[in-house]
Amino acid sequence: MKEFIGFCFVMLLATQATGDLASKLKSESPTWFKYEIKTERRSSNNWCNGEHQNPVHLEGSDTAEVLIRVEHDQVQKINIYSTDCTLDTAGLPLVELKGVTAEESLAFLKNLTTDGATFAISQHAGPQATEILIDRAKNDKSTHTREQAIFWLSQRAGAKAASAIVDAIVNDPDTGVKKKAVFALSQLPHDEGVPKLIEVARTQRNPEVRKQAFFWLGQTHDPRALAYIEDVLTK
Repeated sequence: MKEFIGFCFVMLLATQATGDLASKLKSESPTWFKYEIKTERRSSNNWCNGEHQNPVHLEGSDTAEVLIRVEHDQVQKINIYSTDCTLDTAGLPLVELKGVTAEESLAFLKNLTTDGATFAISQHAGPQATEILIDRAKNDKSTHTREQAIFWLSQRAGAKAASAIVDAIVNDPDTGVKKKAVFALSQLPHDEGVPKLIEVARTQRNPEVRKQAFFWLGQTHDPRALAYIEDVLTK
């Protein structure tokens, strides 16, 4: 029983974060840091490791916690959880950073290209996060990172996000990234995504990419998509 209590114990410390966030995320020994951010309102923030929290917020939440594991002054892992989650650090210290602004958080995260960092960026409310994801989708050297950025852009919607996704389909040199971008279009609200998918199906020269566009058009069950597919098949 004593061992179990020791395993679940969380040592919660608190400090005020000002200025450079990276300078606060320093620890030689394994340590978790956390801070709160404003998010787009999403019901997914009710989840903790795939389990619903109690109470479940039917309207979603506009806050979340960024959890960062640091060891030897290096970031080892980045997670996002609901502020309602019960955290278990297996006895490691948990440092709560107060007063972290969105600008500080994004300035730190944009220098990291892990999946966790990209996801954390995508959960921030406001246009700055969208701009960082667009830059990552267009310019990152890693095809995987570009794919991840494109996917999370599709979850934010908006004209800038849609434009960046279309840009990837047209200009990215990697077919895999193009195909991920087609999928991302299918995740946009139908009034945004369906016309763009039809345009890709009409104009894209890469046969694999066109095939993806037709597939995702069919999955939308949108009358415009079905009419276009029928028109192509009956010509």
